[in-house]
Amino acid sequence: MNLTSELPRLRRAAAFTLPIRVLQFGQGNFLRGFVDWQLDVLNERCGLDFGVVIVRPTSRSTAPLLDTQGGCYFTVLRGLDANGTLQTDVRQITCVQRELDLAVHFADYLALAHNPDVRFVVSNTTEAGIAVNTQDRYNDCPPASFPAKLTRWLFERFVCFDGDAETGVVLLPCELIEANGPALHTAVVHFATLWQLEPAFHTWLDQSCHFCSTLVDRIVTGYPADEIASSQKELGYRDDFLVAGERYHYWAIEAPPSVALELPLQRAGLHVEWVADLAPIRLRKVAILNGAHTLLAAVGLLAGIHTVREAVSDTDLGPFLRATLWEEIIPVLPFPETESEAYADDVLRRFGNPHIQHQLTAIALNMESKSIARLLPQISRFHQTRGRLPPRLVLALAASLQGIAEPSAQMERAMAAIPGLHETVNAQRARISAVGMRLALRRVGVST
Repeated sequence: MNLTSELPRLRRAAAFTLPIRVLQFGQGNFLRGFVDWQLDVLNERCGLDFGVVIVRPTSRSTAPLLDTQGGCYFTVLRGLDANGTLQTDVRQITCVQRELDLAVHFADYLALAHNPDVRFVVSNTTEAGIAVNTQDRYNDCPPASFPAKLTRWLFERFVCFDGDAETGVVLLPCELIEANGPALHTAVVHFATLWQLEPAFHTWLDQSCHFCSTLVDRIVTGYPADEIASSQKELGYRDDFLVAGERYHYWAIEAPPSVALELPLQRAGLHVEWVADLAPIRLRKVAILNGAHTLLAAVGLLAGIHTVREAVSDTDLGPFLRATLWEEIIPVLPFPETESEAYADDVLRRFGNPHIQHQLTAIALNMESKSIARLLPQISRFHQTRGRLPPRLVLALAASLQGIAEPSAQMERAMAAIPGLHETVNAQRARISAVGMRLALRRVGVST
């Protein structure tokens, strides 16, 4: 007997009454488990009324709309606290009103541009989402690309309110690209120019809309298919949109102070920072969190390890990672060491979460480009400040190249720019081939 099928489906208990203040491009697990979760917490803790309408960026998905549950769903967030104790937070999200498929609801989508309550636009359309073309047309219903859809909506709003500066919007792209705010602005201007929209619209975009760069951090694993029966039995509902993830969350937003006052997430106790410059925060994340991920994938897969959690618990790789962070990465970053060490402790605690099965094979995708962006800058920084090469990071770089017959020209140039690196990496690659990753790891050792 399927107990889950006998449970009542989760539905909204009362009619939706919140004003629509957020237009969200993306129905995926991340935005629902990160942004919508924060807005729901904000509403509860601060007595605010942020309502959300979700827009599917493409019409390729055949999954049912969130409307089938009245916009409601549960988040189940788990993680280790400072004492290493597993904590679980369960929340029913009620801030979402509806979800629009623009192949069906394009008129409703444009009608939202006429709603004066809409103030924020959030997006997560993957790294490839903020891209332009010359095929999308103004009269397409809808255009294909996300920036074209957004440009069409923004121009509809501009015309509706006759370019009133008070009706501009704040855009918070969450795509994982550097300077995602300016990138989105450039893409919108591309279509405004392609469609020969009036100059006053360009002025409105520049002066009345804020395209804010953001940096997001939370692992959202999504629908927990392997434990959904027990989860839903415990909740007492059938929820086809349940989202699981980690408790940790962090959102850095590069925006003027006025925007922080309009979206007071910090007042709700949420881990949000409003900053004038994201560059230092991005550097810390890339060096410590992303660098650790890349190191674990490069070394761990060759050592027969499959997940991040296995890697940090491994008797060889766990101490190796910690020594790399504390002796080769943190000391040469341009931040107070105590702050970087606290951040690294958070990262390692997150990596040890028993409910996050992060596969090293997923992290290893595009390994060469990730190594160029995440490992080589740390090797260069260490060499510049200490006058020698960092042995563990060099071993990790060598491991990342083991599956590559010929490194790319970009990799060759990057290694050539650091004296002695090319020869040392080749020597380490030969050692890994001769004795295996485990023994090579032990020979580098934990202590310098």
